[in-house]
Amino acid sequence: MLLTNKNHLIEMLTKALQGLADERGLGKVPQLRLERPKAVDHGDVACNIALQLSKAWKLNPRELAQTLVERLQKQSGFDQLIATCEIAGPGFLNFRLSNAAKTSVVKEILSSGSQYGEKSQGAGPVARAMIEFVSANPTGPLHVGHGRQAALGDALANLLATQGIKVHREFYYNDAGVQIANLALSVQARLNGLKPGDTAWPEQAYNGEYIAEIAAAFKSSPQFKDDLEAIRLFAVAYLRNEQDIDLKTFGVQFDCYYLESSLYTDGSVAQIVEDLQSIGKTYEGEGALWLKTTADGDDKDRVMRKSDGSFTYFVPDVAYHVSKWQRGFEKVINVQGSDHHGTTTRVRSGLQGVAQKRGWDIPKTYPDYVLHKMVTVMRHGEEVKISKRAGSYVTVRDLVEWSGGINSEMTPQERDLALQRGRDAVRFFLISRKADTEFVFDIDLALQQNDENPVFYVQYAHARISSILSQWGGKTTDLAVSDLSLLDSKASDHLLRRLAEYPELLTDAAADLAPHALAFYLRDLAGDFHTFYNADRVLVDDQHLKLARLALLSATRQVLQNGLKVLGVSAPAKM
Repeated sequence: MLLTNKNHLIEMLTKALQGLADERGLGKVPQLRLERPKAVDHGDVACNIALQLSKAWKLNPRELAQTLVERLQKQSGFDQLIATCEIAGPGFLNFRLSNAAKTSVVKEILSSGSQYGEKSQGAGPVARAMIEFVSANPTGPLHVGHGRQAALGDALANLLATQGIKVHREFYYNDAGVQIANLALSVQARLNGLKPGDTAWPEQAYNGEYIAEIAAAFKSSPQFKDDLEAIRLFAVAYLRNEQDIDLKTFGVQFDCYYLESSLYTDGSVAQIVEDLQSIGKTYEGEGALWLKTTADGDDKDRVMRKSDGSFTYFVPDVAYHVSKWQRGFEKVINVQGSDHHGTTTRVRSGLQGVAQKRGWDIPKTYPDYVLHKMVTVMRHGEEVKISKRAGSYVTVRDLVEWSGGINSEMTPQERDLALQRGRDAVRFFLISRKADTEFVFDIDLALQQNDENPVFYVQYAHARISSILSQWGGKTTDLAVSDLSLLDSKASDHLLRRLAEYPELLTDAAADLAPHALAFYLRDLAGDFHTFYNADRVLVDDQHLKLARLALLSATRQVLQNGLKVLGVSAPAKM
């Protein structure tokens, strides 16, 4: 149901209900909710308010429903909005929209274009938000888990932007700590002629072929010298550049890259430790400094500073989130792997302590977390566990190239098109399941060009409509004045209802941090289009009917295009 129609009906229902309440001295009525009936035969929208209030108002629910209907029918504009209103079961109100109300969505889409369903800047629940995602250690190529984060984070950012929120995308580089030291040792070992499997190969070293690539690049660079710190700096810069290339290929850009090392050099880590100690939120024990996280719901207190003087990994995380708050981001969403679940309570506990010390009002649920589960990659019917280049895992680059069917015999133009196909498939697939569910990525399915491949199914709907409009050859601007009352078939009705749901779908998906809901919607919309196209011929001899159906198709194409853009997936005109 189109949002404007829905709001209008809610206003009418509220007016009728409040009038009845005033007559009986029953005070203010609750906020009304409208739902879409599961069965199409039950109408376009339903309301159960009569059942909700009947007991408190001491009225029979069907009698209350009947009274509401009578009052609604007396209101101005009711007949233009509602075709029929029926009382079902114990007191449900089932409404059918008028044809004019249903088809109004087509004109709204055609006039709004790429902005259909979106709210204006500043109209959202918050003005600004930060989404931190990917945040991979610069110790190797991006793996499929990072790919899922990239797809989820970027789509979430786009979703929030549709709600009038200014979104800041941030990548947090863990460029300090044990893992970075191991990276430098790994490259140094390669420079000394060692390789995985050799007796002298360091046990904690990274085994992927990319380590040999870094060593070779460093050896031929002007910065080359046998110094562990120089090796560390070069290796981190090299891998950061590699990750940037992969992210660019994946169509993801960030507004800021924040370095963990900066939190130590600018004194932020030391300061938050001092803040937490000063308010008695820490204690010494077993040679370590502990944070009292049990006071905030953790199952046990956590070590902040180990006996060797080094900090545990969540301490700079607390300092980093203090930075986010200080930079004015009152809404922060972190997209991370489910293995970070334990970090949630620790970071929030530390933040509450700092807030207490500094007099800040940080919500206890700050920041929000979207935790995703692992991705299993299947190819040729078998699980793929390692990458030749990375050694121990499948990389994002592997996934994109496999899903695009890239091979060495392609021309540069063919390769570019294949990369686009691969990127589209990977992004759509990784978004198409709830983040907290495990996902099996089937490369063979991604390569199929049929209805079983969800991204192909949606993109083909867009391309098919583009082909029909091209075959017609007229100006799409002329479709806005077509006689939409001719859209009266069952198939067109389903399609109109689906198009009208898009704005509310965006709002709900953004509020729930659930981009998968948009992927589901686009599949349903594509399905409704294919059903309509097979049931109602478009390029008919009747000029008025043809223009009406073309207008519906043009609106459908626009919504497919809008939704795919939010997911970061292309909308090809030809396939």
